Amino acid sequence: MKHPKGLYLLFTVEMWERFNYYGMRAILSLFMISTVIGFEKSDASQIYGWFTALVYLTPVFGGYIADRFIGKRRSVVIGSIIMALGQFVLASYEVIPAKIALLFGLILICIGNGFFKPNISSIVGELYGQNDPRRDRAFTIFYMGINLGALIAPFICGYLGQAIAWKYGFMAAGIGMILGLIIYLTFQKRFLGNIGLHPISKNQVQHIDENANRPLTKEDRDKIKAIFTFTFFAVFFFCFFEQAGTSLTFFAEEATRLPSFNLFGHTVQIRSSFFQSINPLFVLLLAPLFSILWGKLGKKEPSIPNKFGFGLFLQAIAFAIIAVGASLYLQSGPVSMIWLVMLYFFCTAGELCLSPIGLSMVTKLAPAKFMSLLMGVWLMSSFFGNLLAGMLASFYDTWKLTTLFSVPAVFSLLFAAFMWIMARKIKVWMHGVK
Repeated sequence: MKHPKGLYLLFTVEMWERFNYYGMRAILSLFMISTVIGFEKSDASQIYGWFTALVYLTPVFGGYIADRFIGKRRSVVIGSIIMALGQFVLASYEVIPAKIALLFGLILICIGNGFFKPNISSIVGELYGQNDPRRDRAFTIFYMGINLGALIAPFICGYLGQAIAWKYGFMAAGIGMILGLIIYLTFQKRFLGNIGLHPISKNQVQHIDENANRPLTKEDRDKIKAIFTFTFFAVFFFCFFEQAGTSLTFFAEEATRLPSFNLFGHTVQIRSSFFQSINPLFVLLLAPLFSILWGKLGKKEPSIPNKFGFGLFLQAIAFAIIAVGASLYLQSGPVSMIWLVMLYFFCTAGELCLSPIGLSMVTKLAPAKFMSLLMGVWLMSSFFGNLLAGMLASFYDTWKLTTLFSVPAVFSLLFAAFMWIMARKIKVWMHGVK
């Protein structure tokens, strides 16, 4: 089933935007604890947590501005420019005071992401009619673009930042965003037509407002309770999952033996930032397998609450593994990188049981008039999860490493058990939605 060419344009632009974001993220915490900035790990972790949390908050405002005032297409352009500018400001730490460059660079990236992120995803949806069977496949293809960009970015930006100078890592991330913008500006008229070009009309706004006054039924309220319950559990999943950019990166830098290998006659050293490519690599490898698995199970496919439980359980296994690795490090020094690879394998498997299922869950359960609002509620799980992630990682130097990694293992296991216990009640609230 052929897809509109606009999908592949948006796939490419999103790939470069994720290259921009994940490339910067791969070296951000290391940059903050370097001699350039000189933060303690606790301070760097909390700043990182606030930054990655706000990245999930600003799209609420960016989506509103696009819908009401400037349109989605202009928002994507504005967001791309501001994010690229933010990367170049980060790279200017030799020209302006480093901490000021850090502050304003991160602020610009947050603002730019707010304009870009919600609107490019909405444009993908507008390429298809309401009941077009290609829509789900389209978002799968689009999701592959996200993970392809996230896969290659840490290798390029991480190597440039750690092996040469931090500024080159940030500059590479900014150049990636500029490349995406150039591609977008070159082909948008040809492949997107008028889609997303204008804000919502006054008649559409009036229609939305009229629908908003209709009372909710008991079934609607039950489904909303289910959404809030899933969101609560997701907060803690993301709190532990987002250790990737802080405590797990510190572990890779300090507690892991980083081998080197020969590539075309040159010795290449594995860098700690490279480990952030493992998750998107496993997503690309495992996502099709999970899709096949759910299809093969048919009527035996686990319910949404049970999938959430499996996601948390797999994350518990992941952190139990790295806790063992931390114990070996404390006993005898740096450990093999296989401990981190196994952690990311189980974390990614857990992610695929929870994160995409959560997005689908909202579209199935949310009353139509509150779809955008409740999707925002779901995304807030990442906001609060990242805040808590920064707080947890701030104890890297004060807690024993085995304790730091055992806490996510124990709490993930407890939350998995709670989710499985509550599954029957949640399914009642879902009123037959699967």
